[in-house]
Amino acid sequence: MNIKLYHGSNRIIKQPIFGYGKSNNDYGLGFYCTEDADMAKEWAVGADEDGIANAYNLDMSGLTVLNLNSDDYCILEWLVILLKNRRFDIQSDLGREAKVYLIENFSVDYEKYDVIKGYRADDSYFSFAQDFVNNTISLGTLKSAMELGQMGEQVVLKSPKAFETIKFEDSVYVDSSVWYPKKERRDKRARSDYFELRQKPWKKGEIYMMQILDKEIKKDDACLR
Repeated sequence: MNIKLYHGSNRIIKQPIFGYGKSNNDYGLGFYCTEDADMAKEWAVGADEDGIANAYNLDMSGLTVLNLNSDDYCILEWLVILLKNRRFDIQSDLGREAKVYLIENFSVDYEKYDVIKGYRADDSYFSFAQDFVNNTISLGTLKSAMELGQMGEQVVLKSPKAFETIKFEDSVYVDSSVWYPKKERRDKRARSDYFELRQKPWKKGEIYMMQILDKEIKKDDACLR
């Protein structure tokens, strides 16, 4: 099966290079793409910087895929990958204990896969994840928050095999004056909706990080699904 992918950048990238990029991205070192052309255009631009949306074709035949948004995984397994790659603002002893517990009990051997699919933790979404680790919001609120703003799913190439398979098709110029305001509106909407979400009354039975630690909840517990 072949899929169409897009990568937002400040330049044309005809051949993505394995091992190139930032190791502190959501899923570590890799080539970060999306199946949404418009999303790639938003990711390509800065406030005063135009960009390029590169289009590719990826043959998925023979590639191993870790789909973190499938029913086989819960959001805490996605969160642990973030904890391993991004720098969290841990604000308490509970938060520090939470980080250790989550890594010990919800880790996924994500580096062995050719391709990873999952949420993209931009600034807004990353702050939601931090709030959960610091016991500020419940697991249910975190799940709901990740749908706000419709930031979409990213597809990350992780292995040499995946890099050998991806083929460049085309690139288009992205005007910052058009696409950056769209990017800003999406983020602002997500933050506004999240604020409203946090104002909702506490519900009995909601799971917070404190309950996960206290009850030693593991990844196979039904309450997490």
